[in-house]
Amino acid sequence: MSKIFKNYLIIFTTVVVIVVVGFGIKRNIFLNKVFSVDFINTQSSEPTPAPSETNMLFVGDIMLSRSVGALMTTKNDYLWPFRQIADFLNGADLTFANLETPVSNRGVKVGSIYSFRSDPKVVSGLIFAGFDILSVANNHAWDYGRDAFSDTLYHLAEAGISYVGGGHNEYEAHTGVIKKVGKTDVGFLGYTNLLPKSVSATGDSAGVAVLDEVKMVDDIQLMKSRSKLVVVSFHWGEEYIPVHNALQEEIAHKAIDAGADLIIGHHPHVVEDVEQYKGKYIVYSLGNFVFDQNFSVETMTGLAVKVWLKDSKINRLEKIPIHISNQYQASL
Repeated sequence: MSKIFKNYLIIFTTVVVIVVVGFGIKRNIFLNKVFSVDFINTQSSEPTPAPSETNMLFVGDIMLSRSVGALMTTKNDYLWPFRQIADFLNGADLTFANLETPVSNRGVKVGSIYSFRSDPKVVSGLIFAGFDILSVANNHAWDYGRDAFSDTLYHLAEAGISYVGGGHNEYEAHTGVIKKVGKTDVGFLGYTNLLPKSVSATGDSAGVAVLDEVKMVDDIQLMKSRSKLVVVSFHWGEEYIPVHNALQEEIAHKAIDAGADLIIGHHPHVVEDVEQYKGKYIVYSLGNFVFDQNFSVETMTGLAVKVWLKDSKINRLEKIPIHISNQYQASL
C-alpha cells in the first residue's frame, strides 16, 4: 500500500468518525429536548420513565391534501411534513393519529368545497413517521366516495399501518384493533358523529364507523373482554372552540362507563381541555398535527399526549406542544 494511499485512508477515516460523532451529539440534544418537558395530570410525581414503563403517543389531525399536498408535489418530497418530528414519533412504543384525508387517485367529489384527497405517495411519509394506527373515522373520510375510502384502507394495509373507525365491512369497522404495547394488550376503536348514517359500514359494504351509542357500548364491552386496556378515538366537537361541549362529555362518559380506559378526540382544529372521569383521561381535542390552516396561532399549535403504562395500567399522561410551520412541518 503506497504512502499516499495510506494518508488518504487516514483522512477519510477521520472524517467518517467526526461525522458519526457529530450526528450522535445532535441526536442526543434533540432527544433531551423532547423528553425534558413537564409532566402534568400525572398520577406519579416522578417524571423519569421507570424501566418497566411503556408508552403510547397520540397526535392530532393529519391532512395531506390541498396546500400540503401541493407543496409535497412541488418539492417531490412526500416525507416533508414529518422530517422535523419523525425521530420523536418513532421513539414511542405505539403512535396514533387521525388521517384527515382519503388516500386515492379514484372517486368523485361528493363533499363540500373543503374536500380532501391525497396522492397515494403520501403513504411513504406516514411510514417514515412511524405511525402504527390511524383513525379513518372523520368528516372528510367520504369526500370522494366509497372507492376512495376503500383505496385508503388498502394503501394503509399495504404499508403495514393499522386503521380504526372504518372498514371493508361492518364487522371490521366495529371490531377495532388490538396491539401489544410492551406486555399489555391494548384495544383501539374509532368513531365519528360528523357523517350521515348512510356512509356507515354495513354487511359487506365498506364504510365508516358512524357513531351509534348503543353499538359503541357493545363494541367497547367486547373489546374489553379481549384486551387489558381500551382506547376510543372520537372525531367530534365544534371547530375552533377550545373547550369541549356537553355532547362530547356525555359520549365520553358513556364510553368510560362501558369500559374504555382512555378517550382521544380530534376535529376542532384547536386544542381542547383534558378531563379525568372515574380516574380515566379524556383528551377532548389534540388539534392539528399537519395542516395548512396558517391563519391563527391556535390552528398551527397542536398537542401530543404521551400516555405511560405500568403494570398494564395507565400510570400518567404527558402533554407536549406541537408547532406547525408555514411550510406545513410539525415540530416540537
